Amino acid sequence: MNAGALFLAVFLACAVEAVEATTIVLAAGTARDWRSALVGVGAGLALLAGIVAALGPALTAVPLRDLRLFVGALLLVFGLQWLRKAVLRASGHKALHDEDKIFREQLAAARAAQTRKIGLVADWYAFTLSFKGVVLEGLEVAFIALTFGSNQHDVPLAAVAAVAAVVAVVAVGVAVRAPLARVPENTMKFVVGVMLISFGTFWGAEGAGAHWPGSDAALLVLVPSVAAFGLALVAVSKLCASSKAVSEDRASTTREVTTPA
Repeated sequence: MNAGALFLAVFLACAVEAVEATTIVLAAGTARDWRSALVGVGAGLALLAGIVAALGPALTAVPLRDLRLFVGALLLVFGLQWLRKAVLRASGHKALHDEDKIFREQLAAARAAQTRKIGLVADWYAFTLSFKGVVLEGLEVAFIALTFGSNQHDVPLAAVAAVAAVVAVVAVGVAVRAPLARVPENTMKFVVGVMLISFGTFWGAEGAGAHWPGSDAALLVLVPSVAAFGLALVAVSKLCASSKAVSEDRASTTREVTTPA
């Protein structure tokens, strides 16, 4: 896996998480109090920094073979979940992830909550909402960067990719002061799901003692194969949904014709 592929994989995966965190913070600041929301962001980032400082050395101390087997299994689990949701959404079996709707729901909930001051925080609800959003999504960003970077012995590059993704998403959010609804998140999740499954399979097999033909070049075959399989699932799911709709229409028409007036 070369540096470009590592950077792209980490950047895309972290960008998806950053979109969700930014939407939550924007809702907290817009509906409540920007100062309290930003204090929550700062507190969340401080906690994340401590967690990363503790986890980073621990991951590097694990033998590479064991690390790849463990991380490969985790990436497969995450990748399958992301790809499954992306396929269901792309085929119409599941509603598309709507950042506009999420923003409105967060906004309504924030406006309905009571204002409570605790210590130096003027609005505890805004603080808590931002803090939880940053910590939860930030943990996934940190996990992605640390695991990808540790496997490739290039944590600095993975960290740069993660930071670049977060900065890019936050910059767009600050510029428009609105949810990032135009970001093709389902497409990004499909791509990230494909990459996580591919890398998870690759690293998990290596951790189990297998040797890929061509070493890292095997990813050039593995990634397109997983993507083609995912696209095939979308096509089959759409066909099934279409056939089901036609059958239901025919059944409805038959009932109307046979029902006595």
